[in-house]
Amino acid sequence: MILGVVQGLTEFLPVSSSGHLIIGKELLGVEIKPDAETTFEVLVHCATVMSTIFVFRNEIWKLIQGFFKFEMNDETQYIFKICVSMIPVLVVGLFFEDQVKEIFGEGVILVGFALLVTAILLSVTHFVKFKQQKGLSYLGAFIIGISQAIAVVPGLSRSGATISTGLMLGNKRDEVARFSFLMVLVPILGHTFLDMLGGKFAPETSGIPITAMVTGFMAAFISGLFACKVMIAIVKRSKLIYFAIYCAIVGATAIVWQLVL
Repeated sequence: MILGVVQGLTEFLPVSSSGHLIIGKELLGVEIKPDAETTFEVLVHCATVMSTIFVFRNEIWKLIQGFFKFEMNDETQYIFKICVSMIPVLVVGLFFEDQVKEIFGEGVILVGFALLVTAILLSVTHFVKFKQQKGLSYLGAFIIGISQAIAVVPGLSRSGATISTGLMLGNKRDEVARFSFLMVLVPILGHTFLDMLGGKFAPETSGIPITAMVTGFMAAFISGLFACKVMIAIVKRSKLIYFAIYCAIVGATAIVWQLVL
């Protein structure tokens, strides 16, 4: 339940959900075999995707309706831009996932340094004013997608990286936050579907009791509903600097704590 709440709150807030899950497991003394660990992370990520769908249900329904008019309208172009943004993470997931794990691993020190990078990105968007553009371009969607792919590094916030990149490209705050949350739906749902087909969620395969899975899922879903709405309001009010400070403190603490211990 605790790890589910951690995932739900930190998935949308620009503080890295994967990094906080690693720190949380370290603090709680939770030991899970690598395959089961990945399965649990996919499960709670799926829960936060479900909360995203619930929060943006009206916008998603509007996009679907516009797309099935089979016209090159605003909704169809928006969906195409989401597809373009998924290309970098698709390439990384299909061809470089194992290499990324080997290079970066999941150590607490790595998480600490990645959180410091997240703090820098958020600080830049606060102190530097970028010229605003007239909406998100296809190139912009692809660049934001690259940020999402780079954010597979534990501790580097996906929402922080994508929102910061979008703001640096001159997009409006509310629009880039909306795009950041919607662009992750298909990759996570696709990963979850593949794991379901492979039977990875079965307790005998993962080693995780079904009650723990259900509890983690529900905790992530409920806390994700709260965090998603809060994050939208925070981005609109230009308050990302507070998360930069938080990431800097947690990142530095994680590094010092690991080195001392």
